[in-house]
Amino acid sequence: MNAYWQCFNGIVLREWLRFVLQRTRFLSALVRPLLWLLVFAAGFRAALGIAIIEPYDTYIPYEVYIIPGLACMILLFNGMQGSLSMVYDREMGSMRVLLTSPLPRTFLLCSKLLATSLISLLQVYAFLAIAWVYGVQPPAMGLLIALPALLLVALMLSALGLLLSNAIRQLENFAGVMNFVIFPLFFLSSALYPLWKMRESSEWLYWLCALNPFTHAVELVRFALYERFNPLALAVCVGLTLVFVLLAVLTFNPQHAAVRKAT
Repeated sequence: MNAYWQCFNGIVLREWLRFVLQRTRFLSALVRPLLWLLVFAAGFRAALGIAIIEPYDTYIPYEVYIIPGLACMILLFNGMQGSLSMVYDREMGSMRVLLTSPLPRTFLLCSKLLATSLISLLQVYAFLAIAWVYGVQPPAMGLLIALPALLLVALMLSALGLLLSNAIRQLENFAGVMNFVIFPLFFLSSALYPLWKMRESSEWLYWLCALNPFTHAVELVRFALYERFNPLALAVCVGLTLVFVLLAVLTFNPQHAAVRKAT
């Protein structure tokens, strides 16, 4: 058990040091949601008036509505960026060195996912602190209640990123694939607009958003942040996290880079 703990600590410390040394990564993770909050939200609120979260029958300002979606945006980008580091590690051979450990591969990869998720949580709460100063203030207890939901979503998106990275054999192809995944996931979700408003616009657009896993991630965090519980979103996120982790572990092949270099 001590070996497992030391290994996990080493992986978390490595991710922390990488995060500390890459300050631009932290800043870029905050710039995107802050732009939506400080700039775009003002225009959308003027156009939309007051948004409503349908299950609550509660009217709230638009910038309050999008806070959970922007927090999940950070988790989404960090999950994909974490998979980029996995591709890079596989290219440089450091993952193959890590996998020479006598510990199970499943434990090593899950430790990597959890370490990435913990770093993502730091960035999310930094964003929520800035939003609080700006005047967007969710319930204080909600910030604590949302922590498990945010961790689950971070694990789900990190596992999805790892699963996608397993299919990418060349680092140069990563950016195009990730953009093809990130933007549809984010914009075809309830991060920026309520699902009922999507349905008013288009029925097929509503169903695309309703079937989007990122929608359930956003709704899970949104309900938790405002001290509510969404059992459907929780069930979907837990189920998809288990599926993504299982597939990511089964399809992970550190020899991809070696094969490409040999050919």
